[in-house]
Amino acid sequence: MNRCGLTEVREGCYVDGLSADAYVWYEEDWQHEANEHVHRRYQLTYVEEGYQYFHIGKKIYLAPQNHVIWIPSGEPHRTSTEAKTVNLMLILFQSVPDHDFFKQVHLFPAPKVLKEMLLYASKWNKRLHDEEEKDIFLQAMLTSLPSFCNENNALQIPIPTDSRLIPVCNTININYPYHLDMENLADVAKMSVRNLQRTFKQETGITIQKYMQLIRILKSIAYLDTNQYTLSEIAFKVGYKSLSAFTASYFAIMKTKPRLKKNLS
Repeated sequence: MNRCGLTEVREGCYVDGLSADAYVWYEEDWQHEANEHVHRRYQLTYVEEGYQYFHIGKKIYLAPQNHVIWIPSGEPHRTSTEAKTVNLMLILFQSVPDHDFFKQVHLFPAPKVLKEMLLYASKWNKRLHDEEEKDIFLQAMLTSLPSFCNENNALQIPIPTDSRLIPVCNTININYPYHLDMENLADVAKMSVRNLQRTFKQETGITIQKYMQLIRILKSIAYLDTNQYTLSEIAFKVGYKSLSAFTASYFAIMKTKPRLKKNLS
């Protein structure tokens, strides 16, 4: 199976038969990779349309529209989405500068200049060989990535390893539109409220209240993508009592106000 210019030799394992140091792959209506896989190329992914979840290690990263994610070489990952349409651009690099940035996963909104560079790079879509202009241009973009990165850590969903916390996360993910009492969540975990709060923060780096907020906002992104509801309807669907409360919470996470693709009557 050929995927993004790489060949799958066995399930989840891709080998690099590309001669080009950098390879561009753009695809509309992307079919996500449900199985975990790994390859020996550094991966820059730009979400042009829709949104995509990246399951990497103990976190799930949400890359909404106009965001990019950097995945180091050799990092196992898989993707998922509920979006109707996902348009993605991937650039796979064989070599990168000696900079700590390139050794870690990064997720951040693409600034205007980076989006313009990615748009220009699409002209080399699926070109298998090195070309002078392509090599110079993509290396310049690669070198500039650390300065483009304005990371949004709020788009990282932590996955606890303590088995007692998994049912708590599942309960929140299912019942996010409703008020969840801390005592009830403690009963789910079979822990005291104090112990639950302390353990959850230690395991995930965020409080349960922050996790609830994060899940609600991430769910709202899925509703926004459908373009079937007004902002007020979405606010109530994800558990907010007013549009203003939803807008403030959304801005705290996304650093921008929620917007529909087009006005609904």
